[in-house]
Amino acid sequence: MYRTKYKDMPIDIVGVVSNHETFREIVEFNGYKFHYLPIKDNKQKQEEEFHEIAIQSGTELIVLARYMQILSQDFVSKWSNNCINIHHSFLPSFKGSRPYHQAYDKGVKIIGATAHYVTEDLDEGPIIEQDVERVNHRDTAADMTRKGNTIESNVLAKAVRWHAEKKILLNGPKTIVFS
Repeated sequence: MYRTKYKDMPIDIVGVVSNHETFREIVEFNGYKFHYLPIKDNKQKQEEEFHEIAIQSGTELIVLARYMQILSQDFVSKWSNNCINIHHSFLPSFKGSRPYHQAYDKGVKIIGATAHYVTEDLDEGPIIEQDVERVNHRDTAADMTRKGNTIESNVLAKAVRWHAEKKILLNGPKTIVFS
């Protein structure tokens, strides 16, 4: 939102869909529509509502940031190559949830983030952008998470920009990025 507000991102945000209320105030304060779609007993219904909101609002790209849900095959196929996820690890390492804690437990020396197109396979879509930062034995899992948040923000911004500027060419399971 920040980059868009200050004309540093060539996109128009048409709204935010979230399964948490956490960012409602900041989204609405910045003048964007906020749609709260909790996942309760019927995930399929929630995804159908998500898809309908996206279609009605003219969405061209779905950006998943902190969504932390596995999308159904049906949803993914509808948004193929138009849905970007930011994963808080340097894929293919530490897929799934709590990757910074996994990295801490393994004693890794670098952490990172990966922006990729969403596919039916969890955290395995074509990689658009990645970045890393060195960590050491003094860093806690919380330190790694804090450092990782900055990396994630920058990696996701680049991926969204390149997608909007049509600088990404899909080549099978890979991407070619004309940055």
